[in-house]
Amino acid sequence: MKATWNGAVLAESDQTINVEGNQYFPHEAINKEYFKPSDLSSVCPWKGTASYYHIEVNGETNKDAAWYYPETKYAAKDIKNYVAFWRGVEVGE
Repeated sequence: MKATWNGAVLAESDQTINVEGNQYFPHEAINKEYFKPSDLSSVCPWKGTASYYHIEVNGETNKDAAWYYPETKYAAKDIKNYVAFWRGVEVGE
């Protein structure tokens, strides 16, 4: 699977995990140069508290376009620190 935005490959892996229709990429599969920490967080009742990244490519910013769970509830332990995308990031094979 590959995640792209604004002409850049943000992440690529054959070890993604599909949860609720989202592909979660292993943290080591992301191209960290495009990721900037965000202050946003959200809570999922069964996964835990998500943290977010802004994506910056070619001088453009996609705010809060990636999220991950630095700590998870037990039911979501397989996606701890895996990164998923939304807000126009294309994910596919």
